[in-house]
Amino acid sequence: MKKLLKFISPLAPDDSGACSVLYELGGITVICDAGGCAGNVCGFDEPRWSTKKSALFSAGLRDMDAILGRDDRLVAKLATAQQQLGRSFTAVVGTPVPAVIATDYKALERMAEKRIGVPCVTVHTDGTKLYDKGEEEAYLKLFEKFVTEKQPTRKGTAALIGATPLNTGLTTADELISAVKAEGFSEVVCIGLDSGLEEIKDITRFEKIFVIAPSGVRAGKFLKEKFGLDVEAKNCPLPEKITEGLKAFSPEGKTLVIHQQYAANTVRDMLGGNAVCGTFFGLDEAAAREGDFHIKDEEDFAEKAKGFDTIIADISLKRALPDHAGKWIDLPHFAVSGRLY
Repeated sequence: MKKLLKFISPLAPDDSGACSVLYELGGITVICDAGGCAGNVCGFDEPRWSTKKSALFSAGLRDMDAILGRDDRLVAKLATAQQQLGRSFTAVVGTPVPAVIATDYKALERMAEKRIGVPCVTVHTDGTKLYDKGEEEAYLKLFEKFVTEKQPTRKGTAALIGATPLNTGLTTADELISAVKAEGFSEVVCIGLDSGLEEIKDITRFEKIFVIAPSGVRAGKFLKEKFGLDVEAKNCPLPEKITEGLKAFSPEGKTLVIHQQYAANTVRDMLGGNAVCGTFFGLDEAAAREGDFHIKDEEDFAEKAKGFDTIIADISLKRALPDHAGKWIDLPHFAVSGRLY
């Protein structure tokens, strides 16, 4: 029962991460489930649901559809949606249902493209991993599908990979764009946040690609190796209301910061670089420092958090450390608690 959560809420799963990447790209996204996973995404893991429209559907699989693997029925539903909406691509996001029946995603992709006539992206999530794995898979599949050639580089331009609400706690790109423009760039685009499919297709025109979360590392590596783009890992910009509070904070004793790794790195640097960073999600060894660690579960968290005088993390995690007597500074993480900045 290692994965049993007794104190904290369930963390956002991989299918939610994939949907977060796809949400604003202008396609038709189908969550391959009977309805429950789609409700989780729309009700808990997607804060843009009430402010930005997206063609996000549940496959609505019935028992026999799932048992017999009737992919033709799913493709027929996709075709009907395309006739009504006329989108530029379709996407199918996996859940435990297709994982259990061993759905052939490649075959499903070919069937959909042949029947509908627009590109189809299948994201092989299974609902058992965490959101960063779903984001990682979605980013990579999108760039592999839609980026075909190297375009002339436009000076002074930058693109950010990893700018999802689950990573940043933001539902618009304004603050992220302003932070990067302050470094001297004239044009900044956040892939999948206030941007669409065209920015993905045109990714090779950007002078600089910044990866602001571990979920974007594989996609960044692909773009660097295939197209020779200038890709760099970057600390995740934080909202001004968070940075103002942290600048006024003086750490006492040993300090632990918990978030997605690149956001935790940002906080550490603001505090002078002496804190330790921990994360429930992906730990990028290249961006980690000595002492940083990955948290496997609640028990592991309770053990590794011992001895720290100050913890900077989402307040919802405090329930898992009832014996912590030190200071706790709230650092919201939407994928952990569903709280925005």
